[in-house]
Amino acid sequence: MSAPASLTEPVFPPLRINPELVRRILVGFIRNEVRKVGFERLVLGLSGGVDSSLVATLAAEALGADNVLALIMPYKTSDPKSKTDALQVAHQLDIHHLEIDISPQIDAYFERFPDADQNRRGNKMARERMSILYDQSWAWHALVIGTSNKTELLLGYGTIYGDMASAINPIGDLYKTQVWQLADALGVPTAIVQKAPSADLWAGQSDETELGFQYRMIDQLLYYLVERRYSVEELKRLGFDEPFIEDIVRRIRENQYKRRLPVIAKLSSRTIDRDFRYPRDWGH
Repeated sequence: MSAPASLTEPVFPPLRINPELVRRILVGFIRNEVRKVGFERLVLGLSGGVDSSLVATLAAEALGADNVLALIMPYKTSDPKSKTDALQVAHQLDIHHLEIDISPQIDAYFERFPDADQNRRGNKMARERMSILYDQSWAWHALVIGTSNKTELLLGYGTIYGDMASAINPIGDLYKTQVWQLADALGVPTAIVQKAPSADLWAGQSDETELGFQYRMIDQLLYYLVERRYSVEELKRLGFDEPFIEDIVRRIRENQYKRRLPVIAKLSSRTIDRDFRYPRDWGH
């Protein structure tokens, strides 16, 4: 097993975090955001990957292990190691967990559409899992907590209303290389932190293979592009290849619709999410 480049090479200095400070901020964020809307519990999908393992760790600290429910939702082609890793995290944190195999409903649906490609099937799996999470959130009177990191959100590397859906998201402002740093510092099992990133939507699926670039390089480019607002010419002068720059910029632009609520046509003086943003408007 080869470790992600961000763990075997020096961290890109501008993306180096203070793990203890970030931990305190995110634990406080979770506690405040959950309780201020009248909840005490959280549910999440625990895939066995580093992102969901980190979120489970933060959630357990914020609200207590007894107030966190992890859903483990394999498909028949999922890597068995994903389930093993997810169970290890659940047991390590002593949080509630429930396993639900999504194979029957996925297979029943695609019997009608046998020619569906793997991306369509992967999106359906992601939305099926989120459907289950929201059902369990109702049954458990809990909020769904998200597990998408900043790199994925910027690139649109996720399924809208699938794994990108949630009530709150504590790691959406952490790049993938920062997630690795925090997870390592907070005691997420080393094997999980170091394994190659994969959404495990089909056998052999690899995030970095799909993206075509390593997260370490993507995060460096995103830092200059997003945090520093560098132009394409400035990025090229830093040594980034133009095709790489163009690909990342295109992904960010084309996936903006995934990062916002549905756009509402404006007809009134106070349109939801544009002019009217309760509870902010009424001081709560």
